[in-house]
Amino acid sequence: MISLTKGDILEEGPKVKKIHINQHNIRSNKTKETDLPVITIKIGSKNYYCNEIEINGPSKLSYCGSGDQKPLISCGARVVLETTYEVKIIK
Repeated sequence: MISLTKGDILEEGPKVKKIHINQHNIRSNKTKETDLPVITIKIGSKNYYCNEIEINGPSKLSYCGSGDQKPLISCGARVVLETTYEVKIIK
């Protein structure tokens, strides 16, 4: 797990950053009173985790419905925000 801290920047570049929300961490934070990061940023095979970001450029938000459609990324996420632009970590 690569946790990011305030001020870190994932630079603009050709690799797509796939951003999604980790529902398991949201549930755990609520039921176990933990403070796990809920935002996952996937770049290639690496995952980065944080709680607040700012995207400095265009992005695309996609939903993959249920049924025969496969999740958008291997973790099973069905709503994913994609960008190649800089992502700044706020929190």
